Amino acid sequence: MEIVTKIAPIILALIMLGLGLGLKVEDFTRVFKAPKDFIVGFISQLIILPIVAYLLIIILKTPPEIAIGVMIIAAAPGGVTSNILTKFADGDVALSISLTAIISLISIISVPFIIFTSADLFGITNISQNISMVGIALKMVMVVTIPVILGMIIRKFADSFISSKVEIFNKLNIVLFIIFFIAAFYEERENILSFIMQAGLIALILNITMMIIAYYIAKTFASGIKQRKCIALECGLQNGTLALFVSTQIFGTDIVYAIPTGAYALIMYITGFVFVYLLRNKV
Repeated sequence: MEIVTKIAPIILALIMLGLGLGLKVEDFTRVFKAPKDFIVGFISQLIILPIVAYLLIIILKTPPEIAIGVMIIAAAPGGVTSNILTKFADGDVALSISLTAIISLISIISVPFIIFTSADLFGITNISQNISMVGIALKMVMVVTIPVILGMIIRKFADSFISSKVEIFNKLNIVLFIIFFIAAFYEERENILSFIMQAGLIALILNITMMIIAYYIAKTFASGIKQRKCIALECGLQNGTLALFVSTQIFGTDIVYAIPTGAYALIMYITGFVFVYLLRNKV
């Protein structure tokens, strides 16, 4: 995991910079103008998703090391991929961007809280003595919050140029994400099959279950079809790079805690595109 540990902060910072380049202040103020759909998505992703993950861990009797990895990916915010697939699905892209942006910023508090609480519940004790919830939050500020704000500042002063290149930045983010996971899986290529066998089932069940639950929650409480599609995808496509970054910061090079992140990242692309197909053709 030496390569991953070194490049994770850089790749994540670049991805979050790209996210910031695609944002305007309106993406945040929009929430206050039409709060209902945002609140439905916010609760679904930030509260219901970790609860569903925890219940699945209990039901499937998941080993503690895999369990904490599942909670790490469940705690992660959505990524730029969710914005792009929401567009493919003809969903509410503006809502998707707002959810990704705001939950990403909140994640500097929510992610450490969920992970350290989960570690206590699962009896995980091998967290480095030098790591604390505040310490992780501060590191996340450096690679999440500051790059997003920097990207927004650049967008503010070069709007005409940046706005015409947003699609390119989004595609570049996906390329960076793919490069990161290729590096991660190349480094651990001998263990990939073992990873999938250990964590693939719960990652698959969590991914599909949460997208379905989020879709029907949105169907009940959100405004319309576009918002349902957005919220379902936002809850199914997590920021795997951030999750792996957090895992390596807390547990160092111990690969077992990152297994669910890798498994989920592989699975979510497949299920995400299948879900988009179903949303476009069946809904």
